[in-house]
Amino acid sequence: RIKSSPGSYSNGYQILLTILETSIDLDADLIEGLAKRIAELNQQLILKKNRPDEEILIQLSLFQNETMSLRENIIDKQRLISSLMKSSIFPEEHKDVLRIMIRDISSILEHNKFAFERLEYLQDTFMGFVNIEQNRIIKIFTVATVAFMPPTLIASIYGMNFEFMPELAWKQGYLFAILLMFLSSIITLIYFKKKNWL
Repeated sequence: RIKSSPGSYSNGYQILLTILETSIDLDADLIEGLAKRIAELNQQLILKKNRPDEEILIQLSLFQNETMSLRENIIDKQRLISSLMKSSIFPEEHKDVLRIMIRDISSILEHNKFAFERLEYLQDTFMGFVNIEQNRIIKIFTVATVAFMPPTLIASIYGMNFEFMPELAWKQGYLFAILLMFLSSIITLIYFKKKNWL
């Protein structure tokens, strides 16, 4: 802007104000762009879109770092402008522009705060999804373990090799034991199904 019309600036104060205004506008654009990317990540998190959990977590962390860096940058400008406002050297006729900048910065900081809070919410949501998935996996392993306990017990009993076991001399004893183990697993699974544990 300064290069395109250098004659528009009569002193260094105007140039400084223009640099600050341009920088604040750039910060506002960066926050807006970040907000859009956070909204996209929110959609991807809800729909999952075949993105690995680790990739989403890394993206959340990168956005949080970017948000914090932007906040630090904006606060530095706020301090600089506040110092200029208090300065007796800085011309009074330019201080109205500084007041507008302070209001703009306050608005940008609010947007930045909202973006950071949304990222925290997304992180909590993500961790909730991860916990649900882990609970589902643990549930499957638990059901599988319990379902195979009765057959294991039956196999252990018939594997004791006691001399007096009526089924050992029975021709259908092997088939009977296999069916008993199979049925015990099926009955356990049916019970789980009725209890809505599956």
